[in-house]
Amino acid sequence: MLTKLIAYHRPSTTSESAAQGTVTARTSASDWGLLLIRLTFGLLMAGDGAQKLFGISGGQGLTETGKGFAALGYHPGKLFASIGGLSEFLGGLGLALGLLTPLAAAAVIGVMINAMATVTGAHGLWATDGGVEYNVCIAVVALGIAATGPGRLAVDRFFRWGTGGWPQAACALGLGGLAAAITLSL
Repeated sequence: MLTKLIAYHRPSTTSESAAQGTVTARTSASDWGLLLIRLTFGLLMAGDGAQKLFGISGGQGLTETGKGFAALGYHPGKLFASIGGLSEFLGGLGLALGLLTPLAAAAVIGVMINAMATVTGAHGLWATDGGVEYNVCIAVVALGIAATGPGRLAVDRFFRWGTGGWPQAACALGLGGLAAAITLSL
């Protein structure tokens, strides 16, 4: 009897249960695990964006970050620093809340593609050499969240895209890649 009370399971997703979008008392460990990943990853991304935008927690702030962007060839640097910072900040918050998850993932993926193309790509794979390792990890986690969906403990549970899937992953990767390509071509 006690094991029945303690046992949690995730019922199979049906169109009826997905349409209801309710958080039941029977949330599973995977629901809570996904929430933990989203909160940790999303809030850290939002914090990184806030460092660029507002200079909090030891960040350089928008003016200094803009100078760094200009040195990388982004002109005007402050505008591109704003776009990058807002993408990280809003994308991170969206992932943390599970709100507009495919778009939030796209924002993060786009910034990471730009970072790989302009900063880390020339240094190989490993972060110890200044390579793409860290950027790839961030982009893959964002894509993974879009593919699996934000889970039942998310704002998106009320919307069709809240269940994740191939279309949501394709949207995140496609929009992120498109945004990066446009930014890199300017």
